[in-house]
Amino acid sequence: MAKGVLAILGSGEIAPGMTKVHRQILARLGPLRAVNLDTAYGFQENVPQMSQKLEEYFATSLHAKLTTLHFTSYAKASELERTLFKQQVRQANYVFAGPGSPSFALAQWTPLHLEQDLLSVLEEGGTLCFSSAAAFTLGAFTAPVYEIYKVGEEPHWLSGLNVLAGLGLACVVVPHFDNNEGENYDTRYCYLGERRLLHLESQLPEGVAILGVDEHTALLLDLEGDTLEVLGRAHGYWRQRGETRVLANATITPLSELRTLKPSRPPAVANLQIQPTSRPLELAQIAANGGESGLEALAQLVQLATTGGEGYIDPTPLVEAILAARVSARLSGQYQLADQLRDLLLESNFDVRDGPDGTTWSRRTSS
Repeated sequence: MAKGVLAILGSGEIAPGMTKVHRQILARLGPLRAVNLDTAYGFQENVPQMSQKLEEYFATSLHAKLTTLHFTSYAKASELERTLFKQQVRQANYVFAGPGSPSFALAQWTPLHLEQDLLSVLEEGGTLCFSSAAAFTLGAFTAPVYEIYKVGEEPHWLSGLNVLAGLGLACVVVPHFDNNEGENYDTRYCYLGERRLLHLESQLPEGVAILGVDEHTALLLDLEGDTLEVLGRAHGYWRQRGETRVLANATITPLSELRTLKPSRPPAVANLQIQPTSRPLELAQIAANGGESGLEALAQLVQLATTGGEGYIDPTPLVEAILAARVSARLSGQYQLADQLRDLLLESNFDVRDGPDGTTWSRRTSS
């Protein structure tokens, strides 16, 4: 049976520099039946304008007709509309999806079981071209990047479409891997930054990797050839537990190598160093999640509380937050964690006393 191509773009889907990449992708196909899924940006007020812009790019720069399939709400769509959308996806031999919100797209696509239709396109020798937000949805899990980056939710994963499992790859996708829009703060890894990426990475099941792709870069996963080719401006990445293999630009990698690649050292999160510039509130939120990174965050809180000179802060709210976490740990039966929290304070020159009226603390003075 013929096998197709999965193209994963980090960003810049209609940028001039990506036109050559699109032409190479389209050249693999016969008579084109190309569709654009508007779901990922379906929450925006300018949905028609977004679709028109994409259609005009294909017509002008690629001399190809792109038809938009309108599906922006699973809840508001009738059963007929849902069925029609799925059929139209299956009948296409080129399916494009791009900018928007990965979590919004998943909320509409997951109850449709759209992954079945997308895999059918590949099985029939077609091409899936997913960029930016839509690319996020292809893996086993999806990071709700806007909710984390803009709203301030704790780093967490949503279940993804897991189309890549059909290629034998256990991974998540992170586009915009080399983003630097933050200039003086870290916006790599699709605006997540390294600290939050490490936190997310620690939550992945054993054996699930991160497939990263830089901006204005495309990863072409050829099912028939069982290869991954890197096109465009920069690189791709295969990362497991903090250990990264660079998939260099203009190279071709057998997918079999990625399926068998195992990290050679323990998870990086075990040695996570919380940046000293992290705000106490952020550290407290990490600490509340427990685990190795939680302990590192608690330790950093103590260091912030005890550091003299420049950057010294009043230790009272920090120590009391740690003691509150210790009480919660004891109430939930996590006695080992409670002891660790007490030890952290003792080692940082704080005396802790448990009494009938609760726990009190004081700071030791230098002798």
